Amino acid sequence: MKRNTFYRIFISFCLLFMAGISAHAYTERNLLQKAAGSEEQLKEALVMNQKWVPYPAYNDRVGWDELLGTNKESLIRAGEKMLNYEWKVIRATDYLEYERSGERNIMQNPYEANRKAINALMLAELAEGKGRFIDQLINGVFYSCEMTSWVLSAHLVRQSTKRSLPDYREQVIDLGSGNFGSMLSWVYYFFHDSFDKIDPVISQRLRHTLQERILDPYMNNDREWWMAFQWKPGMIINNWNPWCNSNVLQCYLLLENDRDRLAKAVWRSMQSADKFINFVKADGACEEGPSYWGHAAGKMYDYLQILSDGTDGKVSLFKEPMIRRMGEYISRTYVGNGWVVNFADASAKGGGDAPLIYRYGHAVGSEEMMQFAAYLLDGKRPSVPLGNDTFRSLQSILWNGELEKTAAVHTIPACTWYPETEFCYLTNKSGWFLATKGGFNNESHNHNDVGTFSLYVNTIPVILDAGVGTYTKQTFGKDRYTIWTMQSNYHNLPMINGIPQKYGQEYKATNTTCNEKKRVFSTDIAAAYPSEAKVKNWIRSYTLDDRKLTITDSYTLEEAVAPNQVNFMTWGNVTFPSQGKIQIEVKGQKVELDYPTLFKAELETIQLDDPRLSNVWGKEIYRITLKTNEKKETGNYKFVIQQVK
Repeated sequence: MKRNTFYRIFISFCLLFMAGISAHAYTERNLLQKAAGSEEQLKEALVMNQKWVPYPAYNDRVGWDELLGTNKESLIRAGEKMLNYEWKVIRATDYLEYERSGERNIMQNPYEANRKAINALMLAELAEGKGRFIDQLINGVFYSCEMTSWVLSAHLVRQSTKRSLPDYREQVIDLGSGNFGSMLSWVYYFFHDSFDKIDPVISQRLRHTLQERILDPYMNNDREWWMAFQWKPGMIINNWNPWCNSNVLQCYLLLENDRDRLAKAVWRSMQSADKFINFVKADGACEEGPSYWGHAAGKMYDYLQILSDGTDGKVSLFKEPMIRRMGEYISRTYVGNGWVVNFADASAKGGGDAPLIYRYGHAVGSEEMMQFAAYLLDGKRPSVPLGNDTFRSLQSILWNGELEKTAAVHTIPACTWYPETEFCYLTNKSGWFLATKGGFNNESHNHNDVGTFSLYVNTIPVILDAGVGTYTKQTFGKDRYTIWTMQSNYHNLPMINGIPQKYGQEYKATNTTCNEKKRVFSTDIAAAYPSEAKVKNWIRSYTLDDRKLTITDSYTLEEAVAPNQVNFMTWGNVTFPSQGKIQIEVKGQKVELDYPTLFKAELETIQLDDPRLSNVWGKEIYRITLKTNEKKETGNYKFVIQQVK
């Protein structure tokens, strides 16, 4: 019974975490397969025997010195910190803890520490080239091979056992194992000769393990959901697809030297990655928010770059307008001073990986992205990231010199409209940034938030989206929408007849429009509410002029059962100077919200005990609740927000 329950929870995880889908989302573009022509043509285009690798060989000390420049010493120092690193043991009970309590980090923290140590040691040895880091690198490699699995405990329930303990009889590929595999493939590529001088068994064991855990499962398992080979309308494809495919592609290009086998694997990866590109809406917006852009569009770029390198540029999508739009989303969603539009599970603080954004921008010819990347550095020199993503570490070494020379500018249009995703960003001359959305309540990392908005004044969020707390099993399980951050009544939305929005693909916005000239966004949110809300239409419109934001609600109900309620979320000092007026002051920015006097204003304090929320907003945020005793089947509400001194 417990196993079945746990499996059902995992299926819910897949449905919620991986992505949602709207009826019009999937378009059979197959851009990669069209670019290659056929598997036979791809086979001829492949650059064999790792001659595609754009970095010097390990023993090319002049090449590494020239490439690294001033980064050399910092990489060596980072590696020196790992010379006495104690490799972390991940116990069986650490894996089982996810199954028992939903806790992920007890397994993931030592796992991540080990991966980061291997990456740091590898980069340090490439930088110094004296063999000083080799023994400790061997320790990390050998220990990694001794692990039963490289898959994260939260994802191991995809095994046939449906348990969170690794089963030695079955290998699956997830985000963690893919990252591990690509990192160790780079270790093998650079250092297998050095390992062989000590004992050939080291390289042999590593190569065997990579074959067993990555190469063979990839070719022999069509059931991996993220590969999308069994995709049908209504099923889900998200960031897992480009993330895993980019890692596997690296493994094959670094390890496989048989042209026929390599061509079959690369063609298979292209068929799979095409499924993701087909799934993404043509407007290029990332439903998962800017926090996930690096895992979705960013990993798609990684995949495309590796593929382009591995085919000497013969298979490339970098001139496709859609690919460029997917990249520029990260610039358009940046408000300023570290604040970003954070619909769905995205954090309100961020900006993005500057070296990644630069490389993507360079590939697609986007000055906007390249200059935005420089802007994010805020005058600092670009550094080499020392995380667990070896490809991005190496690519940063290759491109940081160009990034450093780039002008730092962040400019976006006054209106950015994503007509398929139904995101709309508006700005005015007073430094206001309005983010609104339509969409539906089964988007990737979904919150029930159709029709919501966030308002920023001089980059500071005044009316906010709280975001999401620390991930647990509940976050991606059947009880997701018992969490307050996921509910529409804790977004900037009405409760209609006392009823909030509901989760599901059918709960959506309709008749969504954006008038760019007049800076007006409008959508009917009635269909986002369940039948018990008894709502025929609820037109919410946002108009941003040079001095104020006007929000109007025009509605018709089948029956007025309970008074309506309108909510606004904030984190500033809230005062009530008079009936019909609320003042909010946040970080030196002060606005006044004028509301119809038929409403009574109340203030709810929400304590933030979760560090993922409190690190952004502080100890508490507030919900302004406007309530009325009026029950009418039709009506119009008008709310005006303007800046005051």
